[in-house]
Amino acid sequence: MQKLFKQINKVIMAELRDGEHLGLGYGGEQSTFTRINAAKVRQIGNVDELYLGFNLINNGKRCTGSITLSGDVDEDIIRARSELDRLRAEVIQLPDDPYLVIPDSIETSVSEKVGHLPAAYEIPKNIIPSMGQSDLTGIWASGSVFMGSANSAGGFHWFASDSFSLDYSLITPNEKMVKATFAGTEWNQTAYESFLADSVNKLELMSLAPKKIEPGNYRTFIASAGLADVISMFSWGGVSEAAIRQSGSSLGKMRNEGQTLSPLFSLSEDFSSGLVPRFNGNGEVAPEKTILIDKGELIETLVSTRSAKEYGVTSNFASEGEGMRSPVVGTGNLGDADVLKALGTGVYLSNLHYLNWSDMIGGRITGMTRYACFWVEDGKIVAPIENMRFDDSIYNFLGDNLEAVTDSVLVNPDVGTYEGRELSAIICPGILLKSFALTL
Repeated sequence: MQKLFKQINKVIMAELRDGEHLGLGYGGEQSTFTRINAAKVRQIGNVDELYLGFNLINNGKRCTGSITLSGDVDEDIIRARSELDRLRAEVIQLPDDPYLVIPDSIETSVSEKVGHLPAAYEIPKNIIPSMGQSDLTGIWASGSVFMGSANSAGGFHWFASDSFSLDYSLITPNEKMVKATFAGTEWNQTAYESFLADSVNKLELMSLAPKKIEPGNYRTFIASAGLADVISMFSWGGVSEAAIRQSGSSLGKMRNEGQTLSPLFSLSEDFSSGLVPRFNGNGEVAPEKTILIDKGELIETLVSTRSAKEYGVTSNFASEGEGMRSPVVGTGNLGDADVLKALGTGVYLSNLHYLNWSDMIGGRITGMTRYACFWVEDGKIVAPIENMRFDDSIYNFLGDNLEAVTDSVLVNPDVGTYEGRELSAIICPGILLKSFALTL
């Protein structure tokens, strides 16, 4: 795949005219998918996908486009030339872009993570027997995902990673569910069976008569997967410099009013795991680690070169949308085995769902409890709770009400496949809260 990208890049860049600048983005996957229902394989398939994106700049104007590729170099070069001609005809009709970013990075990099994945024929025999008679529904995806970036200044980057994920739900006869994702780059049969067994244990608890709790504020533990859902909201009106400047960020109070979060909460954009490429769509390479929030203090935001130009600040080479690509939340000192005891009596939330800002400027997030969420008494799970809506501010539950953070983290991968398998993941611990607002 890298060879094909280099061949197309060499030909197309050689055909640029005076005044033209070009950035090329390349990506795709070679994946195996297995759909499972009632713990049986219902559908299998393979996806081989390639695309090529264009960012053409000509005399202060910009135009973008993309094409799919066949893998045949001669055919794909013809299609790439045709797309370049189309963009040339379109770009001259567009207005000037006052904050145009010329793709002029000359950096180069190559990163390939070769994993240990089951062969396609091994997948059913590896994952199905441990499911037993459970009603498990899910999607297995595995294989290679790759990205490349090149520009007319000579910059070139390549990233490829092997990975797998089994995103599944276990379902009781009365349609209560436990949701989980087992994912990684190195298949470990023993670890998988242990992970699944934990989900089965939670499912047995979900079979108990549910407890309806009244709206109110409760001691709450939010597990890693649930916190990951919250952290994902920081990419939408959160850590973006442009969003703060345009008064559309939940962190505006931290910048403008000196508001802080708990000293137990820290958040970084951290690429050291190697799960996500450091280069963005312009071929710019972000620092390996950017501390965004340190012990409750806003230290830095994500700044694209476009925002840097518009607002006269320094870029840290965020993506143009200034969303987090590799967020990591800092750990604390609460051991996993001590979570229920530390919670005492309250609510244990494994997952959250349907999150949205109810008051972005005030940092208020609303959503639903979902799947394996339990009522705990005296450090013991006694019943699943009926689904509840929550509505609370990050300045509360990540502020004064944050009591403890676990000392371990989980990798919560993005298992979306709408436009291809995603590379992003949120690495975070669980959090214990003195109070969390369940509203109806």
